Amino acid sequence: MALACDGRAPVSERVIDAGGAPLARIVDGDGPVLALALHAGHAVRPGLESYLALGDDERLREEDPHTARMAPRGLPLLEVLRSRFEIDLNRPRFRAVYQGPQDAWGLRVYRSELPDDEDRVSRAAYDTFYATAFDLLSRLAEKHGRFVVLDLHSYNHRRDGAEQPGADERENPEVNLGTRRLDRERWAGVVECFSAAMETSGFDCRENVKFGGGHFAHWVAETFPGTGAALSIEFKKTYMDEWTGAVDSSAVERIRMALGSAVPALVRAIETMG
Repeated sequence: MALACDGRAPVSERVIDAGGAPLARIVDGDGPVLALALHAGHAVRPGLESYLALGDDERLREEDPHTARMAPRGLPLLEVLRSRFEIDLNRPRFRAVYQGPQDAWGLRVYRSELPDDEDRVSRAAYDTFYATAFDLLSRLAEKHGRFVVLDLHSYNHRRDGAEQPGADERENPEVNLGTRRLDRERWAGVVECFSAAMETSGFDCRENVKFGGGHFAHWVAETFPGTGAALSIEFKKTYMDEWTGAVDSSAVERIRMALGSAVPALVRAIETMG
């Protein structure tokens, strides 16, 4: 047990290990909505640092820092602690370990080819994560009948440089809601009530403008057909400086509150599905 961040009540959490280091943190909560911070992690397992060609700042720029902090209090939370540059859990298993710049935004990830034994350790961590996710979501489905995952991510919009203006807002909404990986017709009520809640909270929320959703959402749709949906939610990095890493805590809190306001409507939409 650990104290909640507001000090009001204890929360129960546990850590899942893989490859000799913590892989993910699970915080218990109630209800059929689970928050997932798939790319929040920055750590790499012991021994892997010597193979990396990237510095901490380069890795951080392509990770999704602070997304676990966006999760509304009281929801179950699955937070990945390891960097996507060790194992990218939002890609199919065969693509989950970056092989070269073509897999990583033109970045050279490793100094030389990653040895086979290190590659196997990374892919074993991938298997551990998906086994953990399967167990968590199966329990939600058994208890509630249906569930929704808030698959929380972020995206860069100042790729031209730290001193350059951000990308055109017409093509870069504050919130990109990716729904191409789910049965859009079946889950229409869930999608629409989420979008409405975000817009009511003052966010420019649009569907499938930048991203349609990654492998995790696809896996949920295939593994829990008709039972589970993952909303792939990408927040533009206006809540932080993507070049320095400086975070605006009030902006993160605004996101957390907006997501929290969406949860009751999501629950009602799940309960009224035919």
